[in-house]
Amino acid sequence: MGGNGSGGNGSCGRVPGDSRFGHLYLPEQTAAARAPLVVLVHGGYWSTDYSLVVYTAIARDLAARGAVVWNVEYRRVGETGGGWPTTGRDVVAALRALDGPVADELALRDVTVDRTRVSVIGHSAGGQLAVWAAAQLGARTRGCVIDTVVAQSAVLDFTVGGDRPSVVALMGAPSAAMPARYEQASPAHQEPFDALVAAIHTVDDESVPVEMSRRYVRDAARRGQRAALYEVPGEGHSAFVDPRSAAHRQTLRVLGL
Repeated sequence: MGGNGSGGNGSCGRVPGDSRFGHLYLPEQTAAARAPLVVLVHGGYWSTDYSLVVYTAIARDLAARGAVVWNVEYRRVGETGGGWPTTGRDVVAALRALDGPVADELALRDVTVDRTRVSVIGHSAGGQLAVWAAAQLGARTRGCVIDTVVAQSAVLDFTVGGDRPSVVALMGAPSAAMPARYEQASPAHQEPFDALVAAIHTVDDESVPVEMSRRYVRDAARRGQRAALYEVPGEGHSAFVDPRSAAHRQTLRVLGL
């Protein structure tokens, strides 16, 4: 990945036809203290029907609150290279890019961030990718420590609740044909890592039942994973991409912003 930026935000690593890139958002005014560093992993059924722009309003709001935001894209089902495990590996690479093009761009702009307390936020399918990628890295890159992973109405276990069509499309076959692969892709079956998984779920979610997050957090202690559950009543699945929502306000509280 290469890096460039313009004004308060810009694209890093954009190559035409390749979805491995991200948008970097910088605070309008650089504070004297180190800025929080937040990574966004968008949802959308792991499909090309959705892209990182669904998180644009959230990225802008976080930047307005003083955070440096790395809103990442990845290869999705429906494009060359999309599907499992490459989709997951793209998000791992996007986190590692914090040490490369993102760090280079921040140095050029003279922006200092707190690399010991990085937050990764993922909504829905992006929540699966965020938690899974953090687990693969042991919550660390070469130069950054992931302190918190916020899983927003996330698909945290592929092995329960039957085969979701979007999951089958991602995996390439039903779970009965590859049960071990489904387990390996599920955040609920990863080795514990040294970060808090904050599962925030809208109670009226019409796409991912709140029981998914309840089960994940309930089983976390047995796995040795730090986790906390926050339920947001009265809102549905898409509330997390609306900066005016209670779901977003709960995310801000978890992040301390």
